[in-house]
Amino acid sequence: VQLQASGGGLVQPGGSLRLSCAVFGSSLDTWYIAWFRQAPGKEREGISWITSADGVTDYIDSVRGRFTISADTVTRTVHLQMNTLNLDDTGVYTCAAANPWTIVRKFEAYEYEWWGQGTQVTVSS
Repeated sequence: VQLQASGGGLVQPGGSLRLSCAVFGSSLDTWYIAWFRQAPGKEREGISWITSADGVTDYIDSVRGRFTISADTVTRTVHLQMNTLNLDDTGVYTCAAANPWTIVRKFEAYEYEWWGQGTQVTVSS
């Protein structure tokens, strides 16, 4: 499976962006798909994941209520709608895929075997 992330950009605090993760080489519902971000000077952190096979999603506390992850099985794309962005949301955002039969800690990067390239999100006034 291959993944391609897109949709990053420069946005003012309080603004919105929509990231997309296109999945190639496999149907979408085969995998757990997660979004990770790495802020400047910080470690990469998992922020949200989805399993489109049953529609289950989860978020870390700092983005819950502001971000929404969704899956379009027709276009095999996972979206991350990010609203009310703040300065702490700045970072490189990357999507990744994990095997649903083996994954345990769904926010941990080591659980994910396939990675897309990053897309830069910059929140600045």
